[in-house]
Amino acid sequence: MAITPQCAKPSHTGTPGDKSFGGSNLPQLHDCCTTTNAHDKRAAAIINDVSEIRVEAASASYSVHIGQNLLPSLAAQSVALAKKVSRVFIITSPDIDRLWGTPVRAGFDALAIPYKTLHVPAGEQHKRLSTIERLLEELASNGADRDTLLVALGGGVLGDLTGFLAAIYMRGVPFVQAPTTLLAQVDSSVGGKTGANLKAGKNLVGAFYHPLAVFADLDTLKTLPPRELQAGLQECVKAGVIRDSALFDYMEKNVELVRSGDLEAIQHVVEASVQMKADVVAADERESGERMILNFGHTIGHAIESATHYKGLLHGEAIGWGMIAAARLGEARGVLSEADSQRIVDLVYAYSDLPRFNVTAERLVMLTGNDKKKRSGTLSFIVPKAIGTVEIAQDVEDVELQEAVEQMLVEMRARPIPPPVMP
Repeated sequence: MAITPQCAKPSHTGTPGDKSFGGSNLPQLHDCCTTTNAHDKRAAAIINDVSEIRVEAASASYSVHIGQNLLPSLAAQSVALAKKVSRVFIITSPDIDRLWGTPVRAGFDALAIPYKTLHVPAGEQHKRLSTIERLLEELASNGADRDTLLVALGGGVLGDLTGFLAAIYMRGVPFVQAPTTLLAQVDSSVGGKTGANLKAGKNLVGAFYHPLAVFADLDTLKTLPPRELQAGLQECVKAGVIRDSALFDYMEKNVELVRSGDLEAIQHVVEASVQMKADVVAADERESGERMILNFGHTIGHAIESATHYKGLLHGEAIGWGMIAAARLGEARGVLSEADSQRIVDLVYAYSDLPRFNVTAERLVMLTGNDKKKRSGTLSFIVPKAIGTVEIAQDVEDVELQEAVEQMLVEMRARPIPPPVMP
């Protein structure tokens, strides 16, 4: 059985039947660093093709559920975890709401728990404090209290915003993640990082705040355009490079199967990627050490996003370019073999037709100065040493980083121009 990526039509039409709870022009509240083989030790209980991976962080523990048809049971499971829920706010985008809002609302209807759906337009440009302020006012004006449950239904932007909203409203209310993109399922929904962007850079404001649970419903991936699915796979490539050589090997040997969206293959790479991240978060919740390895590809990737004003490239595509630059840096430093460097580069290319962009190496290196991983004036850069092993380098000079980025740009210009893509 395959997940066939497509530009899906809405599963229902019209505006969700929310009844007014308070004055609003939004939908209203309804009344009623060494390689580990995660494949051998994965802590996932598989029941009826639904796996459960535990995230055991220092401040919280919760489950990531991975499988099909999970959204209809989200309400019942979330309420059981929260124990007391006065009302629910579902934070989503209009498009995701049309596709996947109905089964979530139906669950709360069955429990006679009042809910309200709040819309946030799709796109990184809306991951701003102005959006957070607007949502905070919506919560307050509609009577949200400390027993309110928030539901993040959508991609990484919505998950990050909702998590930050939950962290700061009344000093913390519970929330659950229902990621609907591959990138969000394998990365941003797991680990407790929440936040928003500033003009100076990405994710410069935020909090560590964990959800009660994550519901990674693989059915939602059926509605992703092929480009988004493939961009999300770059986070799985990242997982293989930094800590799971078996996952990397699997993705090398099964490119066509994984890239086409085969359900069994997708579930395999999602489980492996989530387990890798759960292991890292358990060892270092607050990114004081090992968790920094999860930023592989992100230093240059975030700089690319900032330089291009979050237009033209999806997040996973920018991270793909960032991983290529990091691989070339590792090769230039002599810590990564030429063969492994090329394997990383080839696998990145295999999973995405990476769009070109027009930014100089000097500009990208300058933008890394705003990276949140910079401490005491020193930038921690994640450099691969072998497939499945990376190091946290704190002695990377701007000149060598610029040379690696320049090599990436030369390779980009030498590649055939990718065919036109739809976002």
